[in-house]
Amino acid sequence: MTFHVLILCTHNSARSVLSEGMLNHLARQRGVDVKAHSAGSSPSGRLNPFALEALRSAGIDPSAYRSKSWDEFTGPEAPLLSLVITVCDSAAAEACPVFMGRAGEAPLRVHWGYPDPSNAEGGDEGKRRAFELTRQAIGYRMLQLLALPLDGPDRLGRAELAEALTAIGRS
Repeated sequence: MTFHVLILCTHNSARSVLSEGMLNHLARQRGVDVKAHSAGSSPSGRLNPFALEALRSAGIDPSAYRSKSWDEFTGPEAPLLSLVITVCDSAAAEACPVFMGRAGEAPLRVHWGYPDPSNAEGGDEGKRRAFELTRQAIGYRMLQLLALPLDGPDRLGRAELAEALTAIGRS
């Protein structure tokens, strides 16, 4: 059964999109049944060009990604979520809607904050560097997520998984 992860950031234009791209890419590479999605509470309607550039430079095709509202993940057609990750501090502080989880439980929720690379100094080169460093930091945490036993006989229980996910956010 697919482990669906929703990654939230307020505008769904940079950090959440980088996270969606990295998690899907790394899960495919490793043959892990994980599917990432991203959304925002106030989507900008556009993706940050530096985020798209960072994904392309990592060999990820971002053409299917778009900035979208988290409302798309609350309806009956939405995937049953296992995990919700907030990646910006403003999204972590917002009251989230109710998302449908697996086995009738609400999905686990964790905050893995990253500074906003859009605010980097140094003009375009400074932003480009900040987006690449953010993509790498996200990739590191996504690799840790994918190393966890999410399914199968060795699967972590809900409390153990929550503890492991919180620890990843501190790394």
